[in-house]
Amino acid sequence: MNPSLAVTATTAAPGLLTADGLTGVVFLIMVATTITGGIIACCARRLVRAVAGLVVCFIGMAALYYFLNSPFVAMMQMLIYVGAVCITIAFAIMLAAPEEKVKHGPSSPLSGPLGLITAGIVAFGMVVMALRTTFTKAPKVNGGSVKEIGIQLLTQYSMVFELVSIVLLIAIIGALVIGRAGRSK
Repeated sequence: MNPSLAVTATTAAPGLLTADGLTGVVFLIMVATTITGGIIACCARRLVRAVAGLVVCFIGMAALYYFLNSPFVAMMQMLIYVGAVCITIAFAIMLAAPEEKVKHGPSSPLSGPLGLITAGIVAFGMVVMALRTTFTKAPKVNGGSVKEIGIQLLTQYSMVFELVSIVLLIAIIGALVIGRAGRSK
């Protein structure tokens, strides 16, 4: 048989009911959850709804980390951001006195379009960069088990562990400041 006449196999897009197709659907659901939570957090007029949107966004991020085969990072996302930071913000809102009616809105008529244009430029740049970058799979260090990561986090990378404590401390101090300022009015 003539090698120049060999049939080349074309790769077709995976069907929706295949494992690859369902993986893509699950990934898109996680991304949609994260983006929806972020939009709710940014656009909500009430602080409680904004915190709820932040929780949904953080849960979506934890799901993405788990999807990317990083269960330890997903667990830390849930514990630190959802379990500590968001709950601390919620307590600060509960401690603060109710706000008087405040007029909300952009300070300038150009702030909305300017923000949209800036976000579009940043998003376009990130898409171009993602399409031009060749991604390689990073090798697992020490098998990638949660036990090994925990041991290294508490020995070799203890500074990272302490920085997480500082993030929690800042969240608690911020909650106390918000709560104290709300009661003094």
